[in-house]
Amino acid sequence: MDPVPLVLAATPIGDPRDASARLVAALTEADVIAAEDTRRLRRLASALGVTITAKVVAVYDAVERGRASSLLDEVEAGRTVVLVSDAGVPLVSDPGHVLVAAAVERGLPVTVLPGPSAVTAAVAVAGVPVDRWCFEGFLPRRSGERRTRLTALVKDSRALVLFESPRRLAASLADLAAVFGADRRAAVCRELTKTHEEVRRGSLAELAEWAAGAEVLGEVTVVVAGASRVAADSDPSSLRDQVAARVAAGATRRDAVDAVAADNGLPRRVVYDAATRSFD
Repeated sequence: MDPVPLVLAATPIGDPRDASARLVAALTEADVIAAEDTRRLRRLASALGVTITAKVVAVYDAVERGRASSLLDEVEAGRTVVLVSDAGVPLVSDPGHVLVAAAVERGLPVTVLPGPSAVTAAVAVAGVPVDRWCFEGFLPRRSGERRTRLTALVKDSRALVLFESPRRLAASLADLAAVFGADRRAAVCRELTKTHEEVRRGSLAELAEWAAGAEVLGEVTVVVAGASRVAADSDPSSLRDQVAARVAAGATRRDAVDAVAADNGLPRRVVYDAATRSFD
């Protein structure tokens, strides 16, 4: 019997009514459902009025590698295996890569049932230029490592999309403001499609101040405008002042020079020379 595809199925990120008819059919007809959280799967099935007859297997980060082979044996035997994460599209900061890579290695077919995604939902409502954007998933937990990652992105003219824990949101926004500049525009998108959906827009400094004083709960996606590509500011004293403002906000001089160079479309050396030059 020819194997049927391994099916990667997108699930609602909040409102069950966003489930597609194809998802309902896949959950109903599957032989095996590999779920990041089996309890969430059963709650979703109940909300959709679906009776699950499939064998349900938990597939989360810690066990995915050990269970991939047996799941693909099921595919090879002609059984339908559907992979779902807690919410959104599998593999997007969720388990599934190990399973899909192993399926490709074994020459087994893989298909996707597209659907809701917090990434594209946030891009749509952020209110910053998003004609080009990149997704970075979760930033490092430690501030030093986080700033190092952000420094590598400071010159990128694409919008930046991030997931963040509500517990780390204030610290991450503060680091973003320090590295990217306090005035860079951004949006914090919380609980998208859910009852308490909230989108806050403003500068990184404004959002960091809000998050520091708020009790932020739920799933959070952050969208940050890309580095501007404006005409170069040839006034060295202005460049020095821009660097000084970022240092005052908490950035290192190296990070501040990188940010100002990116914002003004200038070589780093030009900004460094302006920042270290003495003016009469």
